[in-house]
Amino acid sequence: MFKLRFSLLIGMGSLGVLLAACTPAAAPFVCADKIGCVDIAPGKPVHIAYAMVVVGPDATLGIDSMRGVEIAIDDKKMLFDHPIELTGEDTGCNPEGGQAAAQKLAADKTIVAVVGTSCSSEARVAAPILTDAGMTLISASNTAPDLTSAAKHVAGYMRTAHNDEIQGAVAAEFAYNGKGIKRAATIHDGSLYAQSLQAVFAKRFVELGGEIVAQEAVGPTDTDMRPVLTNIAAAKPELIYLPIFTAAGGFVTSQSKEVPGLETVKLMGADGIFSPDFLKAAGAAAMGMYHSSPDFSAFASGYAAFLDKHQKKYGEKPLSAFHAHGYDAASIIFAAMEKVGVKDADGTLHIGRQALRDAMFATKGFQGITGTLTCTPTGDCSDPKIAVYEMMSTDPASWNPGAAADSNPKKIYP
Repeated sequence: MFKLRFSLLIGMGSLGVLLAACTPAAAPFVCADKIGCVDIAPGKPVHIAYAMVVVGPDATLGIDSMRGVEIAIDDKKMLFDHPIELTGEDTGCNPEGGQAAAQKLAADKTIVAVVGTSCSSEARVAAPILTDAGMTLISASNTAPDLTSAAKHVAGYMRTAHNDEIQGAVAAEFAYNGKGIKRAATIHDGSLYAQSLQAVFAKRFVELGGEIVAQEAVGPTDTDMRPVLTNIAAAKPELIYLPIFTAAGGFVTSQSKEVPGLETVKLMGADGIFSPDFLKAAGAAAMGMYHSSPDFSAFASGYAAFLDKHQKKYGEKPLSAFHAHGYDAASIIFAAMEKVGVKDADGTLHIGRQALRDAMFATKGFQGITGTLTCTPTGDCSDPKIAVYEMMSTDPASWNPGAAADSNPKKIYP
């Protein structure tokens, strides 16, 4: 009996070995994605890149968004048991910097997706380069309307930032309805962002019944703004809307107080100068100035926890307007990767580039910290909430935007 049982076990074992030898091995992964795949070996990181301005006078704009991405990585920790790596390139907040950064990133085939750019003029040249390389670019702070217009949208481009069709209208409504201003002037710096935003403001202001008495331009590196301001003073505006950047904005603001006829004219900036660095640049002249920017008090409940993490990680409050949008941009990438990633038995992770892009654009009802996000076919994903703030102090150390009584700048509209 023992010999029979032993022989049976031997026979069954041999049959198992034979069946195992005859069972086909798992087929190796073959990329069928029409724009290619990223293959990530076991233990290697999932590589995300940023394309943002992180040096120079507008550095806080990019650093603010980048920190949002870093906190999102801290929260996510791993994707398919792979760590997440963030590298990137400075974009300079100009087209030349955007092009150079995009070319460098496009050459690195380990990059899965890119968060950026910071400034809209960078995106206009960077988006086609990265799209052609098969990468998807999602911006936390680009707001120019034509980046997501049907006529000019680039296939691999999207954003979590608001569209300035909304910001410009809110700014105009505040000026006309909220402050009773009937005569306004605008200043832009030639950038895609500034030209677009002042144009939206002007259009809406006129629709409401106001008059645009002057539309002037300065160069982003100009230092003497008095000739332009003198021209504006002759038109007798009650308010000047200047949706430009830190360096030029500082000179316009400080020098406006030196030009006869502008001593009491109100100034209004936008999210491009919504930073303590602007207070350093403008000095005492920034007191009482208005700014249109995201409405932080209307963000989702997770924003409070984000601020706590930011304080613990960096030892300070956020530096600009788009930190939460950076967090949401990274989170959309991660959520899409989890939908399309394919992992081999040996731990290799494969991500189809077109599949990832499609999944990102298919984002619907995503619970971000800036709100509930749904992406349009041309890449607008934001849940836009815009407010107007007033500078209550010109001390950069007092920077703490919000709706509370001790906030600076303080939300005053809506």
